[in-house]
Amino acid sequence: MSDTEMTKPEFGNIYLGDTYDTPEDTPRCLGDRLCLGGRWYFYWHNFNIFRKTGNAGKKGLLNRERQIAYSTENMHLIERCGGRIHLRGLDHLRAMNQKPAVLIGNHMSLLETAVLHSFLRAHMDFTFVIKPALMKTPFLCNIMRALDAIVVSRDNPRQDLKTVMEEGKKRLDAGRSVVIFPQGTRAIEFDPTKFNSIGIKLAKSAGYPVIPFALKTDFLQNGKYLRDMGPIKRDADVWFEFGPAREITGNGREDLQEIVDFIADRLNKWNS
Repeated sequence: MSDTEMTKPEFGNIYLGDTYDTPEDTPRCLGDRLCLGGRWYFYWHNFNIFRKTGNAGKKGLLNRERQIAYSTENMHLIERCGGRIHLRGLDHLRAMNQKPAVLIGNHMSLLETAVLHSFLRAHMDFTFVIKPALMKTPFLCNIMRALDAIVVSRDNPRQDLKTVMEEGKKRLDAGRSVVIFPQGTRAIEFDPTKFNSIGIKLAKSAGYPVIPFALKTDFLQNGKYLRDMGPIKRDADVWFEFGPAREITGNGREDLQEIVDFIADRLNKWNS
């Protein structure tokens, strides 16, 4: 994909309103149908997008346009494989006017990190808080270095908190938002007891607002033997919803509970 192609209006500009829904008449592609409902068409093309993104990161070429373009390719891949995508609350991102925030949400599969750039990066620069193993994964390590991701051990909570407080503030002060999945690891079932307050503490300490988000990405299942190559669940629609930005007041406990309630409410609605 050339630089000229990457600056076409479709990249980053297909989500013009507050919502997006995959058109009802979007066909499932022949290649996926020929794979008889399996997972391999999706993973083959997903890996190629992943490889291109990683190579661009390694060469120092993973700019905003490429991030949006490759992520949008993943969005289209989901739709070609029979998935239906629903986005809500995009106006809350637009209202930030490129200002940084701490984004806090649940973590369900690898899908969210593959597609978030498509509809989030047009409104703000951002990075992730990640575990060390991702910095040893081929291609992904180059992507995370390009994003200047914050690496935490998850073995030492006190040191992890210090790292997020210090490095997170640096990113925010530089104009880069920080995406945090407080569950620590991805899980299909949302367990509020594993949803920690590290994102709230960062926002309060650094003086930046929080944007809560809920997602449902079990279209891509976690594998039993190969966790990163689970089956495709085509009847599970993909959902993302962003709430309005909020300043953290007091000790943040009420804010954390309201974010947990927001996520639980949306998941209950999407699963019904």
